[in-house]
Amino acid sequence: MIEAGRKILAGARIRRLRRELGLSQSGMAGELGISTSYLNLMERNQRPVTAQVLIRLAEAYNVDPRSFAREEETRLAGEMEEIFSDPVFRSVTVSKDELRELTTLAPSIGEAIQKLYSAYADLRSSESGAGSVSDLDHDRSEGVGSDNPVDRVRDLIQSANNHFPELEEAAETVWNEAVPSGEPLFDALCQRMKANHGIKVQIFPVEVMPGSIRRFDFHRRRLMLSEMSDQAGRTFQVAYQIGLTEFGSVIGSIAGRFEPQDGPAKALLRVSLANYFAAALMMPYAKFLEAAESVDYDTDVLGARFQASFEQVAHRLTTLGRSGARGIPFFLIRIDQAGNVSKRFSAGSFPFSRFGGTCPLWNIHEAFQVSGKILTQIIEMPDGAKWFSMARQSRRASTGWGEAESQFVIGLGCELKYAHRLIYARGIDLKSTVTTPIGVNCRLCERPNCAQRAAPPMKRRLRIDEAVRNISPFSFGD
Repeated sequence: MIEAGRKILAGARIRRLRRELGLSQSGMAGELGISTSYLNLMERNQRPVTAQVLIRLAEAYNVDPRSFAREEETRLAGEMEEIFSDPVFRSVTVSKDELRELTTLAPSIGEAIQKLYSAYADLRSSESGAGSVSDLDHDRSEGVGSDNPVDRVRDLIQSANNHFPELEEAAETVWNEAVPSGEPLFDALCQRMKANHGIKVQIFPVEVMPGSIRRFDFHRRRLMLSEMSDQAGRTFQVAYQIGLTEFGSVIGSIAGRFEPQDGPAKALLRVSLANYFAAALMMPYAKFLEAAESVDYDTDVLGARFQASFEQVAHRLTTLGRSGARGIPFFLIRIDQAGNVSKRFSAGSFPFSRFGGTCPLWNIHEAFQVSGKILTQIIEMPDGAKWFSMARQSRRASTGWGEAESQFVIGLGCELKYAHRLIYARGIDLKSTVTTPIGVNCRLCERPNCAQRAAPPMKRRLRIDEAVRNISPFSFGD
């Protein structure tokens, strides 16, 4: 939903869409029912995009109208701010307004700068280990930049707004064929695997599959699942295998469209798309969205209804971007006890840190101490944007005695304007409740007097005074 009365200047995005479609200005203007001169003015940001034009864009080209409401530009501007906080730019003064203007008028240039910096950060860390934003704050084993498969795939999924219509349609088709009688989904999918593909699903003891959850034995035509996985995990793995077996060509086509070059990134993207299909099969779009709206997005009810885990439900909520049937645009983040971010998705414009961790004032960290309970919080970013956040601990497959248990916390949230639709906001005065001011991370946050600050902001000068000890361990000036 786009706020009434808000002027939307989206010339760069319209121009990019037109060029991607291979249309002339007159061709697109004709399809939108406007004059060529008016389209020209919109592309140059001399006229705002009206609600009528947004509707026509959505209908004519199957695009999300929210994508023209500066959400992508906001995300890119945040990442650019991170980049220009690196000490290498210390002698260059670039204001937030200039960065926002750049990402609004020329987003392709912003993306080019982003890729260039990522390549520079990778080279710098590999050659000297010198301190950039990336290698000071980010897990070095994961790395950053477009050359890193993990970050590359995250960027590609985000560029699609974490929604893939072909996989949604394929999953709904399989659901309608395989589960007409309402029997348990796991049993129905196992029967389909055996009947259609001659693949038998078997549960094996942990001694046979040490360190593995799923293994496909191609020659013996069997899908091996570990006994340590719970029912939701087993169902997901069978659904994943159906995706690769029945829709491998569709998955390959999508992967090739987003990542033409063969390599680790493309292979990882295929796995991610197969995972997407599995979630869509367990929670078919129309049924899941209808259920989510009817129970006010109660994740426990949704998990019980669709035989899915909390993390599976939360992740699925970030994918509800179907044109004409959209859910709340959620974001999701997954952290471990050390604060490492292992998963992040957003259907909106939540300002994730690309090169760092999370703010310690965000109560997602507290959820490790409260097993099974959802913690809520209203957070406010430095730019004034307010978000409703929920956090809950999540555990992976069971472990044997003496083995370290995998523990994570899932943070799920949305812009505050959507919170009234959530069961978790009942009883909370969303207009008067005090918000918790947080930052993207310490090196980018310029909020003073924060007792949790772990590092001074990179764009401010550190101030040392032997006679004064403030709440924050770091004081800084202009």
